[in-house]
Amino acid sequence: MNYKSHSVLSSLGLILTAAIWGFAFVIVKDSLDYVGAVWMIAFRFTIAAVILAAIFYKKFALFNRSYLVHGAVLGLFLFLAYLFQTIGCKFTTAGKNAFLTTVYVILIPLIGWPMRKKRPSWYVFVAAVMSVTGIGLLALQNDGGNVFEINMGDTLTLVCGIFYALHILFVEKYDETEDPVFLTVLQFAFAALFGWIVSPFMTDPKLNGPFPLEYLSNPRVILSMMYLGVFSTMVAFFLQNVCLKFVPSALASLFLSLESVFGVLFSTLLLGEHLSLRMWAGCVLIFGALMMAEVIPNIKRHKSDSAIA
Repeated sequence: MNYKSHSVLSSLGLILTAAIWGFAFVIVKDSLDYVGAVWMIAFRFTIAAVILAAIFYKKFALFNRSYLVHGAVLGLFLFLAYLFQTIGCKFTTAGKNAFLTTVYVILIPLIGWPMRKKRPSWYVFVAAVMSVTGIGLLALQNDGGNVFEINMGDTLTLVCGIFYALHILFVEKYDETEDPVFLTVLQFAFAALFGWIVSPFMTDPKLNGPFPLEYLSNPRVILSMMYLGVFSTMVAFFLQNVCLKFVPSALASLFLSLESVFGVLFSTLLLGEHLSLRMWAGCVLIFGALMMAEVIPNIKRHKSDSAIA
């Protein structure tokens, strides 16, 4: 199989990854009627961590204090991101949850500014303005009066974007010196651990409730947790890492950003959610901002590499 064939298959793989993540928003929204948000996080990361650890058990020979600390840091950011995203999905629609989550793409260069001591390019600020405008159109709603407000679910989803951005920035930092596969195993394990630690203390029935023992015999719940653990967590991350080897990053970012589009599509078709014309306009602005923030820098980098070559 030649490189072109690999490229085509990898492009399809990235689109499949985006579809898996997009469909996960529907699964999460539906499962929240049965399993509490934090229990759900504990289950999905335990499944992913156990399977990955079994596959890459030889990687544990690398274990040392540095991996332990870095795995814990990444696991904490990952847990907090999913915590705010999952609870946010309880109080907003799956479609809005999908689009608002992807704002982390804009946040990465802005949060990375003080960390890297490098000012973001002009298009990042333009993308940020477009994104904020899109968020306003998508999330702000007139609650019976003249005052527009954003609901709690949308706010929590936006907070999750901050932790996603921090997670990606620190993954990039730690990957420079450590094995990314083993770090993935450890961060999944720590995210699961934090989930099991926090779950018993979150007893609000609206958010988490008691341990969902009575639902674990429900085939629907079992299938949902397996989907989130195996496909949305383990398989999707694996597909992303493999396919990025054969697809230019600018094109890959476009495919992966379709996650938000698939999220809205599946939530509309399967959950009967409805987006008004104003909300669709907000989605378009946010998606445009994502493209500007992801594609332009990769195109510039590609041109620079071509010039050097």
